Amino acid sequence: MSKITPKPIKLMDTTLRDSHQSLIATRMKTEEMLPILGKMDAVGFAALEVWGGATFDSCLRFLKEDPWERLRKIRAGAPKTPLQMLFRGQNILGYRHYADDVVEYFVQKSIANGIDVIRIFDALNDIRNLQTAVNACQKEKGHSQVTICYTLSEVHTLEFFMKLAKDIENMGADSICVKDMAGLLVPYEADRLIGALKEAVKIPIQLHTHYTSGVASMTYLKAVEAGVDIIDTAMSPFALGTSQPATEVMVATFKGTPYDTGYDEQLLSEISEYFRPLREKALESGLLNPKVLSVDINTLLYQVPGGMLSNLVSQLKQQNAEDKYYEVLQEIPRVRADFGYLPLVTPTSQIVGNQAVLNVLAGERYKMVSKEAKGIIKGEYGETPVPISEEIVQKIIGSDTRIFHRPADDIKPELDKLRAETARYVQQEEDVLSYALFDQVATDFFKYREAQQTKVDPAIADEKNKAYPI
Repeated sequence: MSKITPKPIKLMDTTLRDSHQSLIATRMKTEEMLPILGKMDAVGFAALEVWGGATFDSCLRFLKEDPWERLRKIRAGAPKTPLQMLFRGQNILGYRHYADDVVEYFVQKSIANGIDVIRIFDALNDIRNLQTAVNACQKEKGHSQVTICYTLSEVHTLEFFMKLAKDIENMGADSICVKDMAGLLVPYEADRLIGALKEAVKIPIQLHTHYTSGVASMTYLKAVEAGVDIIDTAMSPFALGTSQPATEVMVATFKGTPYDTGYDEQLLSEISEYFRPLREKALESGLLNPKVLSVDINTLLYQVPGGMLSNLVSQLKQQNAEDKYYEVLQEIPRVRADFGYLPLVTPTSQIVGNQAVLNVLAGERYKMVSKEAKGIIKGEYGETPVPISEEIVQKIIGSDTRIFHRPADDIKPELDKLRAETARYVQQEEDVLSYALFDQVATDFFKYREAQQTKVDPAIADEKNKAYPI
């Protein structure tokens, strides 16, 4: 491999999206973000990740906030730094595939409301599920960052990832993100992987990992030495555990070296001090569970994301079968192999984990099969990394029809229908998209918003006073 010339490393800060999604179930409120935006904007981050992932759902469902309004306020509060979001390819931010017209309109509105960089991923690394979003992003003059979902298996070799990177570059992406959602990428493997990818493609490479397995900071060190362009970090009060390595730690690590970020450490300290009380409040309320802050070596042993482990425990508790935990952990890799060595990330992690639980509890493999697992076998989520064996196909779906084309090709345009269904509630064009992703949750939010506006709108209050003089 060619010698990489050292250069200052850039950081993308995840505090306002992935870090609080990973640690406190995406419950940070917009009003808690706004006061610190000016200082975060002054640091010089490559970008601030502020939107996408679970933030949209959480805003509507739990915080009773309009996610679009959140984005506009953050854009106003941080005018200089690029804003970034996480986008699930053809799933957008929801849990099913949407028609191309919905994907295109969502990208258009995201960029119009303030997003600069869209990180686009597909749980199966199926390029076909990414192309519509990439094309839409480019049409709107946004930066399309396409993701390699990193995972370990006998088929996920350096050659596999290099070919995937070349395919991503050829599809027109502006940059690549290696998304290590489970914290499986260990330091010297990061050196090999990033070195290989820098050889394979010319576009920038960004690395995203989680601290779950305890190796992430060392992984970043080796990745930076190998030539990675950007790493994802979080301010220390919302770093480590199932979140990312701490921003200030990485800045201090590279200070005085050719990789020096040049960031103001005093400014970073002031930003940390702002977030510290929010962390303490989350700890006191129980929103931040100390368990998510510890190193979980099972992540490396069983190659299972930390969030998936906690879901398994919860599932087994409900079935009074906690004693089956290690059996399920051992079953997960077997199910994953049967299903074509899927990367374990939303929604595939939930599908594989749930099927492993069913297999263990039933005492017979695939005696009970979830609808979603059947969908994987049928091809409804896309193409698996390796073909699924005929034996597994027959056992799970028998002679049911399978598809081998892009799943969204079967979905008719949806926007006109969605507009008709939401006409009663729409106050902005973006409301149609909120409804498209989370129909009932969005409708409940629209009703709540209407009730709040009726309470506080002075014009409405004035009209009532005219009608009913005091």
